Amino acid sequence: MKEKLRFVVHEHHARKLHWDLRLEMKGVLKSWAVPKGPPTIYGVKRLAVQVDDHALEYLEFEGRISEGYGAGEVKIWDKGTYEPLEINEDKISVIFHGEKLKGKYVLLKTKYKGQNTSWLLFKSKSQ
Repeated sequence: MKEKLRFVVHEHHARKLHWDLRLEMKGVLKSWAVPKGPPTIYGVKRLAVQVDDHALEYLEFEGRISEGYGAGEVKIWDKGTYEPLEINEDKISVIFHGEKLKGKYVLLKTKYKGQNTSWLLFKSKSQ
């Protein structure tokens, strides 16, 4: 069986509502802001903007961020484990084992409005 790592998706009520996808990798949580939320059905693609890595403690974090960038209410929308299938600088393919996110998902790096931190997140057909 492949290695299982942890993930969390935070529903973040900041200036604008968005979701933060966080994947455990190499001792940190690689993180993406997903403005319209992670897709739960095949065929829906969502923008995911890579943001700063977060500490592993954020796997369990819920609460209010009172000041600065990201101020607002944060709650766990989904969490669980994932199996990495392919991870490189331009593509991350995993199998999620969460309550809402289940099955194979892909993050593909893209250029969006000249930025190189933007990715597409989508549910993929099973292998």
